[in-house]
Amino acid sequence: MKKSLIMLLLAAVSIAAAQAAPAGQQQPAAGAAAPQPQKKVIQDPAEYNAYVAAANATDPAQKAQLVESYLQTYPNSVMKEDALELLLKAYQQQGKEDQIKATAQRLLQVNPNNLTGLALLSYLNRAQAQKGGPNAQAALQEAGELGARGLKALDTAPKPEGYNDQQWESMKNSFKVIYEGSVGHAALQAKDYPTAQKNLKEVVAAQPNDVNSIYLLALAYLQPKPPVVDGLFWIAKAANAAPQLMPYAKNQYIRYHGGDTGFDELLATAKSSPTIPAGFTVAPAPTPADQAADMLKKGSPEKLSFAEWQFILTSGNKEAADQVWAAIKDKAVQLQAVVIDATKDSLKLAGSADDIDAKKADITLNLAEPLPAARIPKAGTQLIVQGNPGEFTAQGDDFNMTLSKGEVLKGLPEPAKKPAAGTHATHKAQ
Repeated sequence: MKKSLIMLLLAAVSIAAAQAAPAGQQQPAAGAAAPQPQKKVIQDPAEYNAYVAAANATDPAQKAQLVESYLQTYPNSVMKEDALELLLKAYQQQGKEDQIKATAQRLLQVNPNNLTGLALLSYLNRAQAQKGGPNAQAALQEAGELGARGLKALDTAPKPEGYNDQQWESMKNSFKVIYEGSVGHAALQAKDYPTAQKNLKEVVAAQPNDVNSIYLLALAYLQPKPPVVDGLFWIAKAANAAPQLMPYAKNQYIRYHGGDTGFDELLATAKSSPTIPAGFTVAPAPTPADQAADMLKKGSPEKLSFAEWQFILTSGNKEAADQVWAAIKDKAVQLQAVVIDATKDSLKLAGSADDIDAKKADITLNLAEPLPAARIPKAGTQLIVQGNPGEFTAQGDDFNMTLSKGEVLKGLPEPAKKPAAGTHATHKAQ
């Protein structure tokens, strides 16, 4: 286990260590949902001595061995829950993650509301999920369920004996951060964005420099459709601390705003502000319908590019679309496009940058004259073509415009040259 994880888990069970005083008397562990802590008394002197020896052992390996022996000898001890918490600490100090997880599961069998067991298992399942793999989704879901149980148990957990109110609040807050982090992360995976936002925001408030939590909070605002503007602040804050996130942060800003103007100012604000400023906002990009109208203000329809025609025709602005279609329908237009597929009678072409990148046809050019087999272009060939738009279809992200009377003006393979009359093939001397 990493050192940071060991420290976190030791903090999570510090309450158990504090309660495990070798006096033979114990109050319930913090996870027990009891109205008042009750004293625990070991009646058997031999059992008492065995427990004291295990609790006082300073070597983690020896402590683990003594506690395991104690639990085997006294399986129904009144101190079973406390002994398991001692065992957790001993395994944590040795960095034995498998034993920690197994012991935490044993602890929850004794007390399903034990705060320590819930925190450890929730944290470890979340850590497993973040490593990826086929079981990652199930592990994160389990982490969220354990976190939810922990938050519920925390509401009724009694203050341990010997702790003042401030110490107990600090301890509860440590558990709460673990629980809320797991609940929020699992909710994000399940696309329950309101729950993810609520819980992850609490985590970031408690740990304002935790880049991972800030990034997850940003996703909880950016992944909904439409995205919530608050996510731009949080992703900018995460990118300030983790530069590898900067391209993603800028891309999200441009998609929301329509350009990068103001992005540097957002970065500066996010860097200097611990939390989102009151009244924070970023102007959204114009709607596709508004952008279509602006395109027609800058040039006549027939002079726009194919990508601009495609955008306007699918923008939802019927007036702009009708104006473009009236200008180009059945008129000879010239286009630059890339071959996706070709036969002697028709070419499947990509005319917009997005479809070129995706290798997806958005133009069907029906040729006026069939091409000789030797001149049929290969996929990826760039052509300049001419044709008359006759119809277009648009469904979701799929767009296709059909052009008739098609010609290829430039880009076809050159025809094979015939040998000049009277010449003969020659062979080089061997």
